[in-house]
Amino acid sequence: MSRKQDSNLGAIRVGATRGEIELHLGHPITTTTLEDRKRQDIYEYELGNEADAGRAIGHGVMDVLTLGLWEVIGTPIEAMQGHKRQITITYDKKDHVQSIVGTAPKRQF
Repeated sequence: MSRKQDSNLGAIRVGATRGEIELHLGHPITTTTLEDRKRQDIYEYELGNEADAGRAIGHGVMDVLTLGLWEVIGTPIEAMQGHKRQITITYDKKDHVQSIVGTAPKRQF
């Protein structure tokens, strides 16, 4: 039940301020200063990893029914939930979004 809520990607748009973007995506993992005082930030976010009470109850029931052996199977299953993605955002010199480029999901093994 300690999963993070999915990022609100609908708020990510050209013209938004850097503060608005960081409110939804958090701090960037890398920042690069470009020519003309522009900035390019790369953010990492995760989709499909929200907390789910039904899933937590299901795991609890399976733990009880198998006397704890379910942890051997259930823990790796939970570790595979969610897909990490990256998004590159370029800001103008006033820290307003100028362009947005998304990337494919990062594989987790």
